[in-house]
Amino acid sequence: MDFSWSDEQVAFRKAVVEFAQGSLNGAVIEGDRESCFSREKWNKCAEFGIQGLSFPEAYGGAEADILTTMLTMEGLGYGCRDNGLIFGINAQMWSVQMPILSFGTEAQKRKYLPGLISGALIGAHGMSEPGSGSDAYSLRMRAERREGGYVLNGTKMFVTNAPVADLAVVFATVDPAKGMWGVTAFVVEKGTPGFRVSGTMDKMGLRTSPMGELIFEDCFAPDEHRLGPEGAGLKIFNHSMEWERSCILASHIGAMEHQLETCVQYARGREQFGQPIGKFQSVANRIVDMKVRLETARLLLYRVAWLKKSGRPAAMEAALAKLYLSESFVQSSLDAIRVHGGYGYMTEQGVERDLRDAVGGTLYSGTSDIQRNIVARLLGL
Repeated sequence: MDFSWSDEQVAFRKAVVEFAQGSLNGAVIEGDRESCFSREKWNKCAEFGIQGLSFPEAYGGAEADILTTMLTMEGLGYGCRDNGLIFGINAQMWSVQMPILSFGTEAQKRKYLPGLISGALIGAHGMSEPGSGSDAYSLRMRAERREGGYVLNGTKMFVTNAPVADLAVVFATVDPAKGMWGVTAFVVEKGTPGFRVSGTMDKMGLRTSPMGELIFEDCFAPDEHRLGPEGAGLKIFNHSMEWERSCILASHIGAMEHQLETCVQYARGREQFGQPIGKFQSVANRIVDMKVRLETARLLLYRVAWLKKSGRPAAMEAALAKLYLSESFVQSSLDAIRVHGGYGYMTEQGVERDLRDAVGGTLYSGTSDIQRNIVARLLGL
């Protein structure tokens, strides 16, 4: 297996890092404190080409392969300190744009993808409900057949980008008796009668990525807004989740690399008892553990990218990468705070924010327990 990158890929990663450092790091602490979403930064990412990385040129994308896309998102995570911004962009790319590209009609693709890629539109993905989270298919949201379409009733919870979204990919059941086989996907636009969005929900981390509820009360969705065939929601959701688990944490690799470099630099410069704290074995070992987590997580992620580029199934590998990477980011964020001591606990240093942001990674796109269940099932347990 070749672990080298081409000169073009390395140069592009460098360009992404420089773009992020120069354009995306303003007022991060203030944005986090005030839970402020920056449409300006979102649009800058779109202008640079982030939202269109692996999407066809016909819709405004760059048609980058998945390895290049992951390397790019890694560079974005390294250069950008606003984890919430990157999370929101990832959520749109893999759970809104990708299902529209993979399952939408040509009319749907041409209507939505150019705007999503250019930054003119923002998309949200609604699956979780107040009573269904990890049990994703126990949906209470109904889609009742009517002449020319469906009437949607129900509420979606914990929806990333909801308060700022122009459209949403949502899942509802056409027949509860069919269980997961009755789940159907729809694209619903902002302003559709019967569709409204809650205000921004306050949360622990990723605070610059707005989250809210999608509420449907006798909302009519015409047939042309159904995504894929009736009952195909299971296939669409699983496809989206494999992409999301494969790619959404690639930026965390970059964040962990930046985190490690920050800790090494601090451990070299901070002196106690007449020597740099990095000379103390307990501190050095903690930083070494961060390095081990970074490199093993990177290898897991690159294997997923390699499998998907080769057209091979990657359900288990994606679950393993999601599980290990998210848990590693939490542990390394704790270690980074310990290395920095009291300064790491202070908001102004920016170290504690990584920990708050990292915790979300163990929950979204399937909790760590769900990833373990997926792997166990694929092992035949």
